[in-house]
Amino acid sequence: METDDLEMEAIDIKDHKMLDPRRWVSRYADYLYTYAVFRVNDQELAHDLVQETFLAALQRVGKFEGRCTEKTWLTAILKNKVIDVYRSRSTGFAKEADTICTEDTDTDFFDPDDGHWNDRHRPARLGIEQSDALENKEFQKILEACMKKLPALWLSVFTMKHIDEESTDIICRQLKVTSSNFWVIIHRTKVNLRSCLQKNWI
Repeated sequence: METDDLEMEAIDIKDHKMLDPRRWVSRYADYLYTYAVFRVNDQELAHDLVQETFLAALQRVGKFEGRCTEKTWLTAILKNKVIDVYRSRSTGFAKEADTICTEDTDTDFFDPDDGHWNDRHRPARLGIEQSDALENKEFQKILEACMKKLPALWLSVFTMKHIDEESTDIICRQLKVTSSNFWVIIHRTKVNLRSCLQKNWI
């Protein structure tokens, strides 16, 4: 390794806790916007959340310990803001969840033991197994359109479970739904998305 390379590596190691707010927008704005818009399904709100994330990060610069990258740190701040949006939409969530009949768990579609699709209701292949980038991009647009049709509570539960991979306990606690209602919501969301995708894609 050349001497200059060793010096640069030493600088990188020494400065790993340093942040560079001047470059946040150029480096991370697009990524953070995509992260937010896919979760809140609102372009204007997504822009606002990204701006709020940068502002919050500036206020917390002194607390950054360098245990993760700038990108990971900013994403974590944004994730908390997205969850705040879910909470702000939670007015009436508990009431909405209470109206779900917990005995109706869509057993016509799902195996009551493991929650997977029953053989006779298993969704047809959607064609996304193909590597055609253009088709996959079109599928992504249709999926986003289908997700926008979901009730706010269902979208929040589905996003936290299947996109952010949060635990059931955390989702139930943050969105104030019972465990039984959570599973009913997940099942009904799958049914709705399946129907929408098969109608608009296949």
